[in-house]
Amino acid sequence: MEAVGEPQQHKAPADGREPGDFDARAFRDVLGNFPTSVVAITAAGEGGRPEAMIVGSFTSVSLDPPLVSFLADRSSTTLEKILAAGQYCANALAADQEGMCRRMAARGADRFAGTGWRHSPLGNPLLDGVVGWVDCTIEEVVDLGDHHLVVGRAVHLRTESDKTPLLFFRGEYGDYFPTSTSQLHRLTDW
Repeated sequence: MEAVGEPQQHKAPADGREPGDFDARAFRDVLGNFPTSVVAITAAGEGGRPEAMIVGSFTSVSLDPPLVSFLADRSSTTLEKILAAGQYCANALAADQEGMCRRMAARGADRFAGTGWRHSPLGNPLLDGVVGWVDCTIEEVVDLGDHHLVVGRAVHLRTESDKTPLLFFRGEYGDYFPTSTSQLHRLTDW
């Protein structure tokens, strides 16, 4: 496997928190909000321009160190911009964000038109209304077939809401409905 791109060094966030200021349980809990779901990978591109791509391959890789990854097609021009930034934010889209997802997946569209967002602690676009997010620096990029595997080190993360995630299943978007008794009790306050 051949690595591409070089991770860039970044300054500590201005909010005074130390990178990695969370424990393994918090990492596991937040990443539990990222099933095989629809995730917007965002970064601040050249001149601070917000960049985004949609992936369905975001996953946890390691608790120690806290690593995550996603796969992107080699032909992606957006991936080039994210790799140049040296960092990204993985935004787990909520079930009510299908319209945003479709806009961000379209080629040549203004992907942030009508989309509310703010800067993450690392300065990446953090989308409004998401289930959770993980702010990462790029650790490694590996060529795998017709895709790049992008491995990121989680620096900041948070669960934003108790919304259900947007899922892509059998060529369609959908919602998640818990079926276990423990989930039903939690949702109905039995």
